[in-house]
Order: sequence, then C-alpha cells, then structure tokens
Amino acid sequence: MKAILERLYNGLIKENPTFVLMLGMCPTLAVTTNAKNGLGMGLATTAVLIMSNLLISLLRKVIPNGVRVPVYIIIIASFVTIVEMLMHAYVTALYDSLGIFIPLIVVNCIILGRAETYASKHGPILSIFDGLGIGLGFTIGLTLIGIVRELLGAGTLFGYKVTPESFEPVSIFVLAPGAFFVLSILCALMNKLNPKGADKRKKHKGGCCGNCEECGANKGGNE
Repeated sequence: MKAILERLYNGLIKENPTFVLMLGMCPTLAVTTNAKNGLGMGLATTAVLIMSNLLISLLRKVIPNGVRVPVYIIIIASFVTIVEMLMHAYVTALYDSLGIFIPLIVVNCIILGRAETYASKHGPILSIFDGLGIGLGFTIGLTLIGIVRELLGAGTLFGYKVTPESFEPVSIFVLAPGAFFVLSILCALMNKLNPKGADKRKKHKGGCCGNCEECGANKGGNE
C-alpha cells in the first residue's frame, strides 16, 4: 500500500508532469483555452497511460531489448486509437474541439517516458498506479490552466457564466501568450509551495546550502 501511495504522490506532486517535469507542453499550451478541453485531454492521456503501462509491464520480459521502443509506440498507438474512437462516438463535441491533439497523444513524451523508465522495470500493479498518478497530475495541471484561462479570458467556467455582467474578459488569456503567462504563474506558485525547493535546503558541511550571501565558506574566500 505504501508503494502505491508513493506512486500516486509522485505523479501528483513530486514529479507532476506539467508543473515540475515540464513535459507534454504542446497539448498543455494548445488545448487549455477552457477547462473542459483541459479535463478531456488529461483524462484521455490518463486512460492511455494506465493501459499502456499495464500491457508493457506484462510484456516486459518478452519484449526484445533492441526493439523495445518501436514496440512501446505500437502499444501506445493502439490504445490511443481505441480512446479516439470512443471519444468520437460518445463525446463528439469534445472530440471535435481537441482535434488533431488526440492522435498526437501517441508521441506525448510523458507516456513513452513512463513506459521506458517505469513500466518496463516494474510489475503491473505498481505500473497501473504509476500511470494513474502521472495521468492525474497531468489532468490537474491542464484543468487548472484551462480554468484560469477560461475564467479570465471569457468569464465562464466549464461553459457556464460565473462572472458579473460588469466583468470585461481579458481576451489575451485565451490566446497563445495567455497560455505561457498562466503556465509560468502556476509553475512559480508550485515551486513556492514545494517544501523541497532549493531555497529551503539545509546547510551541509563542505556542500552548497543554497544561500550564497550567508554562506560561511563563501565569506572566507571572497575577502
């Protein structure tokens, strides 16, 4: 149970793909014009992550080392195709809104990265929860960015008007520059709240403490 919780914590906080690892930036910046798109893309990626991690983990001992990456891509592409067909059938509006970014999940570095670094080396149960944790971290990241951009850029939240009539939407937030601005603000906030930030490291004898101005080792060398 501890290992499972660690996998979930790792994906949500410690190695959040959006705010910490800065992976999957193409869909992060492109589809988060509103919260619904961010949530939909995140959940689709999570489903592919879980299924591909599971299958790759089950086959890890029979996949030849020399062709492992092409095999991983084939597995991931198969699950992306399934997810794309299901979205086309049952959530057509979201499918049309996300467009080309659904099949591009195949080349999302988050999925291939987890397959190579984790699923190929661990059992199926932990691989499932690793995919779930990373996927939920990605989903939360995209949804938060979408919420801020939609709220400030259109005055709505998940398509519903939530701001007063006097509110003037700032249209730049639903454009490309707004995506970079919101992402940078949320990343800075995440770094500030992270208890393991560089500015909170303890001093170690003979090592860097992260505070050059008050470092005793630095004072003697500079005088």
